[in-house]
Amino acid sequence: MKAKLKTIEGSVVAPLGFRASGVFCDIKRLGTGKGSDKGQKRDLTLIVSDVPCSVAGMFTTNQICAAPVKVCVSRVAKGIAQAVVVNSGNANACTGKQGMKDALAMVRLTEKALGLKDGYALVGSTGRIGVAMPFDNVKAGIAAAAPLLGRSEAHAAHSVEAIMTSDTRPKQVAVELKLGGKTVRIGGMCKGAGMIQPGMSATGARPAALPAGLHATMLGFVTTDAAISAKALQAALRETVAHSFNRITVDGDMSTNDTVLVLANGLAGNAKITSAKHEDFAAFAAALQHVCLELAKMIVRDGEGVHRVVTVRVTGARSVADADAAARAVANSALVKTSWHGGDPNWGRIIDAIGYSAATVVESKVDIGYSAPGSRKILWSLQRGQPTKATFKQLCAAAAPKEFDLHIRLNLGKGEALMYAADLTEHYVEFNKGDVTDPTTLGG
Repeated sequence: MKAKLKTIEGSVVAPLGFRASGVFCDIKRLGTGKGSDKGQKRDLTLIVSDVPCSVAGMFTTNQICAAPVKVCVSRVAKGIAQAVVVNSGNANACTGKQGMKDALAMVRLTEKALGLKDGYALVGSTGRIGVAMPFDNVKAGIAAAAPLLGRSEAHAAHSVEAIMTSDTRPKQVAVELKLGGKTVRIGGMCKGAGMIQPGMSATGARPAALPAGLHATMLGFVTTDAAISAKALQAALRETVAHSFNRITVDGDMSTNDTVLVLANGLAGNAKITSAKHEDFAAFAAALQHVCLELAKMIVRDGEGVHRVVTVRVTGARSVADADAAARAVANSALVKTSWHGGDPNWGRIIDAIGYSAATVVESKVDIGYSAPGSRKILWSLQRGQPTKATFKQLCAAAAPKEFDLHIRLNLGKGEALMYAADLTEHYVEFNKGDVTDPTTLGG
């Protein structure tokens, strides 16, 4: 039975026993421009539990992955952590041996500043690739952030600000539910607006997690006071990411730094969830998925230059993999995305993208239609490969809202997949092209 969720304030400090802080230490000064160039924006955060936590993580499957990802993969595998240090303004990616030294130094400085055991801190970074970390600034930031840790909504706000780059608004959510009569809270925050099509796995190895298909940088941090083992938490997160962060695309680019971490400290006092067979596992996993899906959708809505958000729903494919291939081909087609921006219901571009995807497609069986988000009332533009009697005016009205669903039925099997996708606008190009004569215009 699905537990009733109540939305609450506080983001990552909403669960019992968590504190956070965010400070400005000018990490971005050595290379990031647009997006991160927002004056004295906080650019380093600490998220800390009062007690050690079970930990789970999902990481980019990009073959070029940043030093912080490598550090986290090895530490998360041990199943226990207590803090995360995160910076914006510098990705610490493609920075060689020095980058690894810097990532390890960040966790060790954090452990020392907070009095934690060795190996109990994790690290995340986002920003421009290939720029050396200004480590004196990072060191000063960790020292400044440690005494500022707190549990208020303001502390949560400072923390989420510190991870933003080209984001235009903070992305955070928290819920509470009952598990075995105990109140359990889950809070999360994330960042991301460009370089967005995560494909994360538990180890960073390919392929990304199934079952929902293959599952600038997206970083997500979730805290909970639920009592749950690291193994069960990882199982819940793997399924969650497959249905949330691995289901979004803004521009089709997978980052070197994509990371989602969950810390569970057990202070809610519920009976410990030790496996997927535990009676409370399904309710906890559903709540975790709700939090992550809400955060994932916030990323798409705040994508760089985004004007419209489209949920691409593919059904009737021969397999889940086929459905996923068709959905991603449509969601990432530059021609489809620009037509969405113009409000043009150009099904010709859509069926073209379906046709060149890896999915098995039979032209005479394809249906394409539009609906309001979540609605079963669909206006079909194409059925069985042929145009319907829907007028161009009707189709334009269906594709005009800021958010709508695109339905694609392949009518060949039972495979299903969906993608939360963004349109492609002039602003996206303007924002990302920069001006090489003016380094302040160059993004991450």
